[in-house]
Amino acid sequence: MLDESRTNSTIIAAYRQRTATSEALASRARQVLPSGIVHDSRQLNPYPVYVNRAEGAHKWDVDGNEYVDYYGGHGALLLGHNDPRVVEAVHRQLNLGTHYAACHELELRWAELVQQLVPCAERVRFTSSGTEANLMALRLARAYTGKSVLVRFKGHFHGWQDHVAFGCDDHFDGSPTPGVLPGIAENVLIAPPNDLMATLALLASRDDIAAVILEPTGASFGWSPMSRDFLAALREATAERGIVLIFDEVVTGFRVSPGGAQAHYGITPDLTSLAKILAGGLPGGAVVGRKDILDLLDFEQAQQSGREKIQHQGTFNANPVSAAAGIACLEIIADGEACAIATAQAQHLQSILNRVFADEGVPWAAFGEHSAVYFFTNPSGVDIDPMGFDASSLAPEVLRTGGKHPGAGKFRLALMLNGVDISGRPGGSTSCKHSDEDLEHTAQAVRKAVVMLKEEGELHYA
Repeated sequence: MLDESRTNSTIIAAYRQRTATSEALASRARQVLPSGIVHDSRQLNPYPVYVNRAEGAHKWDVDGNEYVDYYGGHGALLLGHNDPRVVEAVHRQLNLGTHYAACHELELRWAELVQQLVPCAERVRFTSSGTEANLMALRLARAYTGKSVLVRFKGHFHGWQDHVAFGCDDHFDGSPTPGVLPGIAENVLIAPPNDLMATLALLASRDDIAAVILEPTGASFGWSPMSRDFLAALREATAERGIVLIFDEVVTGFRVSPGGAQAHYGITPDLTSLAKILAGGLPGGAVVGRKDILDLLDFEQAQQSGREKIQHQGTFNANPVSAAAGIACLEIIADGEACAIATAQAQHLQSILNRVFADEGVPWAAFGEHSAVYFFTNPSGVDIDPMGFDASSLAPEVLRTGGKHPGAGKFRLALMLNGVDISGRPGGSTSCKHSDEDLEHTAQAVRKAVVMLKEEGELHYA
């Protein structure tokens, strides 16, 4: 966090001057919203910008400042902002109705597209968010296996619900965060990521494990990468023990490939949670997977099997407007071109950013797999070469310290001053709308931001 008591920061002063209307709105927001925000990741000191327009890979704040956007709707916008085909589908549906409280053909078409694209999707159940999808996946796994324990991986994010509200950013010892019942935490085991022997030993040591859940590309879309070999061994071990394997593909679904990470790696889980790209930038999620597991939501199948049906309501499940956007989006990305473009642009951006760091003599690095771009700001001063940086060579706890450099907050503000918006991780993702011109602009913005940090004494490298 920035020290707002400092008055000699030209970066902070320039940011305030450039975003006066946002500052006024942020002041109002603090009177009605906790911290003035509606999503934890939007916390920014001295205050966040307020955006009122977006198009393609760009967005504009209320003061008229333009940004190349790598926040990308928290990863939901593979097609960029306001793709005209998605917008047309939404407008068409708005004229027909926003909520029928009845079945509609759009939900069927949407589910059929998911089933065609995602390997494990024998059945589909829509929810309103990724958090809800993960919650339902865990309930299904416990009901199906008759067991209670969940295995998760340190640092992997699965939403804010009780079973996953600790062990991601803190409480790595498995103790519950405020408001989470101890009894819930006691039934959740946190495994070390990428430590295959320790994970296999944990699975073999107990007979009460219902499910294993993980982000298949590693924590936070590969911020801490996970290998395919690890996934393959985990798939084999869970199958042997009758443990339900859940891939959290809320971020990776339809982004790593049209069929998600599971299609890319050729490893099929039992259940998958989806959201973000699924609904084309509108609210929407789903849990998909094996028919025999999702049959626990089926009235007839539950009755025939003699098992109690799991109840599942949701006022906005498969909302017609979200379904219309989701259908349009999935039809566009089905051929894989959007995924391929976004990935290629992310990898190219990393390359030119690392050249900037090398030229400036700053031992930072850009890295990431697929369409992710993260900044390793190296707060502990690890000896690295930006041009030869290998993220897998660093321990996850080291790699994930990008936002803890004393100058990381100012770095983000300096990027905004130069027309680029990233997340506080720091990092973001590319869309298929990011042009070569956008990437070059970003590289120059990073160069200018590094110079600004040097001038403020935040970087002390030769």
